[in-house]
Amino acid sequence: MPQPDAIDIRGTLTRNRPLDSLTWLRVGGPAEWLFQPADREDLCGFLAALDADVPVFPMGVGSNLIVRDGGIRGVVIRLGRGFNQIACDEGIVIAGAAALDAHVARKAAEAGLDLTFLRTIPGAIGGAVRMNAGCYGAYVADHLVEAEAVSREGILVQLTPDMLDFEYRSTQLPRGWVIVSARFKAAPCDPEALAARMADQIARRDATQPTKDRSAGSTFRNPAGFSSTGKADDSHDLKAWKVIDDAGMRGACLGGAQMSEKHPNFLLNAKQATAAELEGLGEKVRKKVYQNSGIELEWEIMRVGEPAPE
Repeated sequence: MPQPDAIDIRGTLTRNRPLDSLTWLRVGGPAEWLFQPADREDLCGFLAALDADVPVFPMGVGSNLIVRDGGIRGVVIRLGRGFNQIACDEGIVIAGAAALDAHVARKAAEAGLDLTFLRTIPGAIGGAVRMNAGCYGAYVADHLVEAEAVSREGILVQLTPDMLDFEYRSTQLPRGWVIVSARFKAAPCDPEALAARMADQIARRDATQPTKDRSAGSTFRNPAGFSSTGKADDSHDLKAWKVIDDAGMRGACLGGAQMSEKHPNFLLNAKQATAAELEGLGEKVRKKVYQNSGIELEWEIMRVGEPAPE
């Protein structure tokens, strides 16, 4: 089986591509290969021809990601303009995996369809489906009709919600599969009412979160229980920010990394931090919280790749 650079493609393949500029936290070493397919046929052909031993990592817009300083071996796949279309028709919203969550929410609202829970979720639709993203009590699992993905073998697969097996902030998508589009059901609503709701969401977010700082959204999952459907059980007020605050870690620093003073569950690249400093501070927070309360925080930010060489 051929290596990446021996495969006939129409998209762009780059060797040793630095990934720091492609993540919201602006850290990370290079991808051994970065492939940006022209369309789904290009992606299918590439994966079908790629040596099965070469690892594949699908990467969205890097909004919820720490790429370690040593970079990622194998092929990183990043979808672009060929995968960002949005269409609305008779209660259904169809979105490419590269379409931003906020754009999908706005387009749907203009068509009188309610997907407003997506408005303040950072990232793109592919990641939202893969991680069962949610906000304000609504989750992707509540709205997804079907998703399309390309398997590691290059086969286009239709995925139902049952096949994805949604859980809290996770699915059972096989390793190396790339989501390329999704279909959502959405309730009809007055476009002006939806616009007003999203404006209120943005105002509340900006008032409580460090939206002007360099972060990757919530760092740790809320240490809540789970319902039978895999959703978080918010019947009590046990929140990650609160247990971090109680452990005295609001504003804590390690090198250029800092836990936000405004919202202590936001990990910031405050002063040209390395990925090691960001991850190290997160682990320090987890240790302090466990010592203080016995609670083991789980990372919500995905951490991938290898540490920098000694």
